[in-house]
Formats: sequence, C-alpha cells, structure tokens
Amino acid sequence: QVQLVESGGGLVQAGNSLRLSCAASEAPTFSGDALAWFRQAPGKEREFVSCVEWNMRTYYADSVKGRFTISKDNAKNTVYLQMTNLLTDDSAVYYCASRVRGSYSSDPKTYESWGQGTQVTVSE
Repeated sequence: QVQLVESGGGLVQAGNSLRLSCAASEAPTFSGDALAWFRQAPGKEREFVSCVEWNMRTYYADSVKGRFTISKDNAKNTVYLQMTNLLTDDSAVYYCASRVRGSYSSDPKTYESWGQGTQVTVSE
C-alpha cells in the first residue's frame, strides 16, 4: 500500500505563495503513477486541483490555472504543488493522491492511495 505524506500547508495572506510537498513510500511504481492534488473546504465536496501523468504532462482546474504548478520528482518519490497569488477561496485541506494507472483523471474515485491532508488557509 502506497503511503503518502503531505507537508507545506499553513496560514498565508492573499497574494502570497506556498509550496506543498507529498512524499510517497512503499511506491515501487511511482515513476509510472499519476499523482494529483485535490482540496476540500468545509461544507464542500472534494474537488480536483491538478494532476501530473506518468509522462509529466500536467492538468489543472480552471480555478487554479496560471497560478498553481504541479511537478513530480521520480528520484525523490515526491510531487509538489507550487501555489502563487493565493486567494481566500483557495483555503482548504489539500490532499495528495496517486493511482497506478498513470493517465490523467480528475475523479477522486479513480485514485487508490491518499495522504492525510494539509491545511492551507489564506487570509485577507
């Protein structure tokens, strides 16, 4: 079972930046996996943020396009989410997820492994 551990969340002011990290262990197929970030705000459903395929092709939700950048380091078994120009609407718990099938998906049900989440709070 793949273990995913997120870090890097915190409290920032609107307009500032944060970088989230997600380290994978027990992940022998990491280089071929698709990795994604989802987020969930209180009272809302979990929503897709970004995905990086096995071939490093990336995908973004419209709400974060141009502000967030996902990247994957196969040598470190780690995926990152660089978030810039943060908005108060970006406040949520951010989750890292992986799936052995390495192609893009925005459907959380298609991901087999999940991290515990990291809180991001953006203040005015």
